[in-house]
Amino acid sequence: MVVAMIKGLRLASIWSEDLTKKLLPFYRDTLGLTVGMDSPGFVIFGDPNAPALALGTHDAVHGGNADSARHMVGLEVDDCRAEAARLKAAGVEFVEDPNDVGNGLTMATFRDPEGNLVQIMQFSSAM
Repeated sequence: MVVAMIKGLRLASIWSEDLTKKLLPFYRDTLGLTVGMDSPGFVIFGDPNAPALALGTHDAVHGGNADSARHMVGLEVDDCRAEAARLKAAGVEFVEDPNDVGNGLTMATFRDPEGNLVQIMQFSSAM
C-alpha cells in the first residue's frame, strides 16, 4: 500500500504576462540568480532537481501584481545588509530595510518590476 504524503516545498513560481520583458532580466541580471532550466515561457533558477524559484508566462496574468502582500518569495543570502546595499545601488525599491526579526534571522523586503514582494533572508549559524 502506497501512502501519499506531502514532502515539502519543491518549487515556488511567479507568473507574468510576459516573463522576458521585466521579470527574467530582473531576477537573472539584477539579483544574479543562475538559470538552471530555460524553456519557452518558463525558467527555473538554480538546480531544477532541488527546491527552486521559477518564473513563467501565464495567459491569465495581466499587468502588475495588485495584491503584492499575499505571497512573498524568500531568497537566502550570506549577508542581508550587504546584499540590500548592492541591490539598492542597482535601483531596487525596498519596502523594508534589513532588520533582525529574532531567532537569528535578518530580513529585508523589496519589489520586483511587476510589484511582487521578495525577501532576502540571512539565517545565523545558531538556528
